[in-house]
Amino acid sequence: MNTAPSNDDKKNRPARSDLLASAHSAAVQADVLALLADPATARICLDIAEDASRAIGGRMAAAHVGADPKAMIAAPEELELQMLRELHEGSPRERWEHVERLFEEWRTLRPDRREILLDDCRGDIDRCVSGECRETALVVTACHGNMDTRDAFHDLLFNERKLVLVPPSNEYAGDLVRHILIGWKPHPYAHGAVVAARRWLAAAGQITVLCVNDKAGGRYQQTARELLAELGLKGNIVAIRSEDRPVAETILDFAGSVGATCLLTGAFKHSYFLELFLGRVTRHLLAHTTLPLMMKH
Repeated sequence: MNTAPSNDDKKNRPARSDLLASAHSAAVQADVLALLADPATARICLDIAEDASRAIGGRMAAAHVGADPKAMIAAPEELELQMLRELHEGSPRERWEHVERLFEEWRTLRPDRREILLDDCRGDIDRCVSGECRETALVVTACHGNMDTRDAFHDLLFNERKLVLVPPSNEYAGDLVRHILIGWKPHPYAHGAVVAARRWLAAAGQITVLCVNDKAGGRYQQTARELLAELGLKGNIVAIRSEDRPVAETILDFAGSVGATCLLTGAFKHSYFLELFLGRVTRHLLAHTTLPLMMKH
């Protein structure tokens, strides 16, 4: 049987340049964007982005970003480092094609995914991230993985100041907004994260605000009540002491005890370089959470 496409099929099929233009437009206008820089985490990012989009009745899109030394303006050392990656990870084009195959496999599993498009941007990572995510409300991406993943995650948080949803290190259990746990401290970075996540909090089946090591007089709890009221949200507010344990470990243990399905927190209290030395809580959460972690710097 001849399975080759007919001439009419070729005429009716959109040109690849047209498809990529449509995909870029969809990515820029999406409410939730799955940012795929590493094939190893592409599937879990797509699954979580789909749930996040459905929770608010929003639009989802996907985009691949990857460094390409041929289209970068960088120091010679950086270009050489990028070219050395090809020995283990393949060329920029091969990495893109790997992500594209995984996306198409994911998309064909359900008919309602046919409208979801995948964009591609290769060159300077910071330029690609900025171009793909400038209007997106929530970006789903991994924080650990290949160099592109780490660079994109840094740009999203510290340069674009986006609300980011990071997949857990283990499998994704689903039911993203059934029970959102907010790790709360009255600081601008935490306040900004809660405000940015309001649409997902409004869709949550249950909200719990956790105040660890509250001050005398209950300032953490009081500011949490005020913020929930300001945003028109209802939730339980719980105060506990970490005692002699790390705060991040206390938060994760509590999340497990109450059956939380997503953890929302402010990310990295300090600047990027200070966080290399002082960002203990955020780094511990990113390294050890078994829940999707929603955060904003």
